[in-house]
Amino acid sequence: MWQSATFLLGFGLGLLWLERRVPLRSYREAKGRRLGRNLVMSGLNALTVNTVEMPIIGSLSKQVELRRWGLVQRLSLPRWAKDFLSVTLLDYTLFVWHVMTHRNHWLWRLHQVHHADLDLDASTALRFHCVEMVVSVPWRAAQVLVIGVSPRALSIWQRLLMASILFHHSNVRLPLRFERALSWLVMTPRLHGIHHSSEPALRDTNWSSGLALWDILHGTRKTDVPQESIRIGIEGFTQPQQVRLGHMLSLPFARDWRPTR
Repeated sequence: MWQSATFLLGFGLGLLWLERRVPLRSYREAKGRRLGRNLVMSGLNALTVNTVEMPIIGSLSKQVELRRWGLVQRLSLPRWAKDFLSVTLLDYTLFVWHVMTHRNHWLWRLHQVHHADLDLDASTALRFHCVEMVVSVPWRAAQVLVIGVSPRALSIWQRLLMASILFHHSNVRLPLRFERALSWLVMTPRLHGIHHSSEPALRDTNWSSGLALWDILHGTRKTDVPQESIRIGIEGFTQPQQVRLGHMLSLPFARDWRPTR
């Protein structure tokens, strides 16, 4: 656990350093203010995940392995193959959940807080409403139970997912030819920047959180959008005073809420 935490911390700090050296997009809001807001929200998320999600999901994954519940546990495969298949299916079912958070009216109320950030960088990867973390627990439990995810496979997926979302949310300008090649394998900063566009038509593309395969298969991959033409955020939230911490935490519950799709 400590090795994973150390790696992810170092990886995140490395991305922050690269964002200063080779930024992909210019910033609309002071970085320090945004970083502070996003870190507070990530702290609330971490508290929620550790007190609500992990006790349930961790215990369930142990029972899955012990009782051989789920698809993967029923297959006669070596352990490494079961882990590989579990991680792949977890990645795909997260893709499905991501689409649902945009398509479902009530889930979008929560998920829009993530998209309301006026800029996009590694700190945005950790910026979700804590209630969205709670609401996602039944889906995560279904993933583990139906797929048959062991504790080892769950741990591998969680580490890979965290590294992936930090990377593709980052504001790092990679060499174009290198990123084009990489984008056929995993989600990249340029592709995910398109997904965070304030234009609904662009936001409905590049849903993948890990493997790029899912957008390729579903025909939702989009690459031909210059980053300088993208306006990060959602409709109706264009000024820093509109995305303050208190406003973001209360946004899903506002009585005068209007869909931004």
